[in-house]
Amino acid sequence: MMILILVANVLIFVFQSRLDEPSYELFMVSFAVISARLLSPPLFSDWPTLITAQFLHGGLLHLASNMLALFIFGDNVEDRLGHFRFLLFYVLSGIAASVLHIWVDPFSPIPALGASGAIAGVMASYVVLYPKARITTLVPIFIIPWLIGVPAVLWVIGWFASQLLSGIATLDSASSSGGVGYWAHVGGFVAGFVLVWPLRRRLPKMLLLPLR
Repeated sequence: MMILILVANVLIFVFQSRLDEPSYELFMVSFAVISARLLSPPLFSDWPTLITAQFLHGGLLHLASNMLALFIFGDNVEDRLGHFRFLLFYVLSGIAASVLHIWVDPFSPIPALGASGAIAGVMASYVVLYPKARITTLVPIFIIPWLIGVPAVLWVIGWFASQLLSGIATLDSASSSGGVGYWAHVGGFVAGFVLVWPLRRRLPKMLLLPLR
C-alpha cells in the first residue's frame, strides 16, 4: 500500500506538471484545502479536498522530500498495521492535519496541499511501534558530512519539536501568508500517535521474547 500511495503521488505530480498555467492553477485550487472556502456556507461542502489535497505537491523538492520520508518509515509501519489499516491510518492522519490547519487559520484563502501531514502521522507511529530503531542521518561536522546512526525516537521527536515551535512562531503572522504548514504537521503527528494504538496488530508472543 505504501508503494501504491507513493506511485499515486508521483503520477499526479507528473499530470499536474504537464498542465498549462491556467489549468494548473484551476486544478490546484479545486483539489487543495482552502480554509476560507471550507468554512463558508454550506459548511464543509468541499470536504473531499481533505483527502485530495494529500496527493498534491507544489514542486519537485516538496514531492521528493515527502516521498523519501514515506519510503523510509512507511513500509515498517504498514507491516504492523496491515495494508488496508495502513491506508485508513494514512488518510485519517492527513485529514487531522488539515483540520488543525483550518482551526488555526480559518480565514486563509491560500491553498494548503501535500502529503506532509499524513507522513507526520506515519513518523509518529514509527517511534511507537519501533522505539529502539535507529536511522542513518547526514550530519555536517566541521563542514564535512558524516553519516551517523541516531535513535529514531530522538530524531522524530526533535523534528516534531521544531514543527511545533515554528508553528507557534507563526501565530502572530497574517493569515494570508503562505509557506510551510507547520500546524498541519503537528496535527498529523498527534493524530498518528493516537491512531496507531487501536490500529496496530499485536506481535506473536514468541517474537516479544528477548533473544539469548
